[in-house]
Amino acid sequence: MSRKLIPALQRAVDFVAAGLLATIFVAFIIQIALRYLFNWPVGWTTEVSVLAWLWLVLWGASFVLKDHEEIRIDFLTANVGRRARIAMGIIAAVCVIVLFSMQLPAAYDYVSFMKVEKSSYMNTRFDVLFSIYLIFSVAVIGRNLWNLVQLLRGIDPSVAPPEQVSSAL
Repeated sequence: MSRKLIPALQRAVDFVAAGLLATIFVAFIIQIALRYLFNWPVGWTTEVSVLAWLWLVLWGASFVLKDHEEIRIDFLTANVGRRARIAMGIIAAVCVIVLFSMQLPAAYDYVSFMKVEKSSYMNTRFDVLFSIYLIFSVAVIGRNLWNLVQLLRGIDPSVAPPEQVSSAL
């Protein structure tokens, strides 16, 4: 069952990201058409684009990107052996888990407080709009917990599987 569930969930996650990207594109085209063809500038298209972009970035970082696909500055880990790299990964994962766990209650309080504000054009409450940050924070904690387990087992999750290594050149 899980062999079929995981790919289905990944497709759903990718579909949400694609939908957000399509929303940005459509809002951008509508904005250009209304402004330059009909001389009717509107602000809601900018608001839709910015909010969809915010959701796209945090959604993508939470669920779409794999660890080996992230851009990393690895000048420290690239020059050490496997055991040292795993030890550094364990320290980094613990730090991220602790720091994101510490900020989560304050982030929740802030997002909850933002229910008193609404967006200018769409009149959407900010707690709904900014709730993606809470999802992102929980996903970062979960991903780093998983990485910590893998690292403690001696597996480095930031290294791409051999069949997925490619070059942009």
